[in-house]
Amino acid sequence: MQTQDPSIARANALDTAAISDALDRLGIAGQCLNIHPRDPRFGLVGRAFTVLYGPAGRPAGTVGDYIDDVPPGSVVVLDNGGRENATVWGDILTEIAHRRGLAGTVIDGACRDVALCLELGYPVYSRSYSMRTGKDRVQVEAVGIAVTIGEARVAPGDLLRGDADGVVVIPREHETDVLAAAESISASEDAIRSAVREGRRLDQARREQGYHHLQSKRT
Repeated sequence: MQTQDPSIARANALDTAAISDALDRLGIAGQCLNIHPRDPRFGLVGRAFTVLYGPAGRPAGTVGDYIDDVPPGSVVVLDNGGRENATVWGDILTEIAHRRGLAGTVIDGACRDVALCLELGYPVYSRSYSMRTGKDRVQVEAVGIAVTIGEARVAPGDLLRGDADGVVVIPREHETDVLAAAESISASEDAIRSAVREGRRLDQARREQGYHHLQSKRT
């Protein structure tokens, strides 16, 4: 029986906004900028399985047959260098990933065959989407190394959380501090909402919770 990862459960209870503010407070660049869900109802949380792409050589390498090696519950993280002219994820991978119980896919680049991920509810986050194949255009250079997704570094095993606002990465070596900070920020914002519902002025409630400095870098 697989032991549940407590950090995954904690991250799943938080939204990306709270985690982003916690990352800012700790001076960690973990926001995966301009990486969007193909459906705003998608959400994901899990540990990174990383793949790095580069331009295809001669003869061209493959776009990858790694999917059967990804542990269930993982997030497939594909660094295609932001390329939007060559897709590296499509319906075959979506079907297999969904069947194998993967948590989702995050791509710095483009995906295709969006209809199936929408039909299955399999979370795909990417810079864009297109029909144009990556075969003979890009190839897998490495698996299981640190990659870059939307200007954020993602190492194998790092924790990713995605929701309607996008994706954040929590470096494994900092996840205890980031999660604690995010939980504190989320609790402060909940307290503000409760106070306002009870008739308190917003400026007063925010002042009491230190709202304008929740994300400020601590020295």
